Amino acid sequence: MKQLLLIFAFLLISHPISADALKTQLDLDLDGVMAKVTDWRHYFHENPELSNREFKTQQSIVQALNEMGLETNTDYGITGVTAFIRGQNPGPLIALRADIDALPVTEKLNLPFSSKVKTTYQGNEVGVMHACGHDAHIAVLLGVASFLSKNTDKLNGDILLIFQPAEEGAPEGEEGGAELMLKQGLFDAEKPDAIFGMHVSNAPHGQIWTKPGPFMASAEAYRIVIEGKQTHGSRPWNGVDPIVVASDIVSSLQTIVSRRLNLLDSQAVVTVGIMKAGTRNNIIPASAFLEGTIRTFEDSYADQIRNEIKIIAENIAEAHHAKANVQFKVYGGYPVTVNDEGLVETLSSSLSLAANGNYYEAKVPRTGAEDFSFFAQQVPGLFFYLGVNPPGVEESPTNHSPYFYVDDDALGNGVKAFVNLVDDFSYIYNNQ
Repeated sequence: MKQLLLIFAFLLISHPISADALKTQLDLDLDGVMAKVTDWRHYFHENPELSNREFKTQQSIVQALNEMGLETNTDYGITGVTAFIRGQNPGPLIALRADIDALPVTEKLNLPFSSKVKTTYQGNEVGVMHACGHDAHIAVLLGVASFLSKNTDKLNGDILLIFQPAEEGAPEGEEGGAELMLKQGLFDAEKPDAIFGMHVSNAPHGQIWTKPGPFMASAEAYRIVIEGKQTHGSRPWNGVDPIVVASDIVSSLQTIVSRRLNLLDSQAVVTVGIMKAGTRNNIIPASAFLEGTIRTFEDSYADQIRNEIKIIAENIAEAHHAKANVQFKVYGGYPVTVNDEGLVETLSSSLSLAANGNYYEAKVPRTGAEDFSFFAQQVPGLFFYLGVNPPGVEESPTNHSPYFYVDDDALGNGVKAFVNLVDDFSYIYNNQ
């Protein structure tokens, strides 16, 4: 890593990164590109699909890429799409990734293109919404593809476009996402020299930020099933109340981070997101169900947290004459997203230029998680955030909210960021 940083630093001094053919051309073409990006974004927002069920989304992406003259491949990730853009000049292979799935959220924005889609999720009818902004990711990458496919004479090297399904997690019992695409051999024939990814956020309009090293947490789901003894609600002494047990467990889980981890050198989150039990107000049920998430930045802390959850759940249940069954990695899990330090060090100016100077590097990592991390384990990666609040709006509903809003104009900085990263990384690669 130190050697890579020294090489990049030398190149920055001897060959300063500056605007060249691709950047100059994008300045001329950006308005036309953004008109397409906006149309795509509105279409995908109005037609969201859940993880591993993005069939129409896949078809629409394939159609758009085919209309650009690109050959597409749908062999990876169940509903994924990949395509190559071949530059006319020698250079690296650069992968650009966008995730394409939506969430089981009923939209509450009153937009002309608001989602009206409904589906059945875990036995309940729910709305479907691009509440995490993946519609914007698709649209931006299609915009980048449209621009680069028309300017291959100015492109040094090749581009691998990755439209990845199931970033939010494959349904239980299924594989999906980045991990499955890699398992199926996505990088086997041609391994990228670098990969870049983006996520929109409720942050100031057009702002871009990232962080070298660990940038986003690992994530995994855990499940606790408490087995009690069903009885009439008027005679609790004849049974074992799993709701009381579950409540005690939830309260005690909060002590793992505050009392069991060394807060001087660890960062972690333990959350309970689902608690289910009972069918009637006068029946103490036979069982209760808890499900939550673990977020850390070190594998060793994840191991400790799993052990603590198991100890707490099983012993509290036993104290109440109940039984607790604990399961980890219910839906798989994501490793820590680690940005290559050399890439961030070298390409920060590329991102700053795209954001018109509204760029910064975060001091601490984010507790959100991303399966971009699987790609970044295989090749050097750089993942960044783009603020999509309307101009002048500092605070707005966050991702996963039914009110999450994307300002279309902010996406232009996302297009510029990808093009700048491609332009500048290929320049550095060719001048090593």
